[in-house]
Amino acid sequence: MKERKKILSSCDVYQYFYPLMCDLPTEECWVLLLNQASKVIDRVKISAGGLAATAVDIRCILREALMKRAVSMALCHNHPSGNTSPSRDDDRLTEAVRRAAELMNIRLLDHLVVTDGDYYSYCDEGRL
Repeated sequence: MKERKKILSSCDVYQYFYPLMCDLPTEECWVLLLNQASKVIDRVKISAGGLAATAVDIRCILREALMKRAVSMALCHNHPSGNTSPSRDDDRLTEAVRRAAELMNIRLLDHLVVTDGDYYSYCDEGRL
């Protein structure tokens, strides 16, 4: 049986999503769902959008986390522009997901903005 990957840092999240998201021509948002031992339960695409944005419904994220019995999660989305800096919308989304997940006793570990060869981590920057 294949061992589930353990996620211990933003670098682990980046390495998990990089092959999937590095060359996408449009923005996508994914959630990585983790169990009590920080091992991957599943990864789920939440939304796909255009060149500069994608609409993310917080209820869809929480539904996936609750259905899979996740105790923690990490958000990840790409910026096809190559700019790792999060937008104001990214900031608002991160805070809204953190608050909503907290009500369900699910911890938002990180939110990464991925580009080809680099990433921005809200956790590493002290913003989560």
